[in-house]
Amino acid sequence: MVYAYEQDVPIDAGLYAQIIDNLGSEPLAGLLVHLCVTRPEGGLRYIDVWDSEQQCADAFEHRIHPAVDAAFGSARPDVEPEIRVLKLVHASGAIAVGPS
Repeated sequence: MVYAYEQDVPIDAGLYAQIIDNLGSEPLAGLLVHLCVTRPEGGLRYIDVWDSEQQCADAFEHRIHPAVDAAFGSARPDVEPEIRVLKLVHASGAIAVGPS
């Protein structure tokens, strides 16, 4: 089942670039689309669409959190920013997914 969410993170584009560099060039298994946009009030917003919630969880455990930890060093907050699950109705473009 397709899994989509948005998450606001209190970081800037420079730290985000470090995280992306730490992820490397290998695609994340199951990630259909990742958008990172600026928020008018500061920080960034991620909007992700995955093949499944399990693939997302696996990517966070094995790739994303280690990349974030490396970018933050020992300063990464203990609390994960809130994830707001999105009820996907339709997506089109390079990907085509329907209701979940």
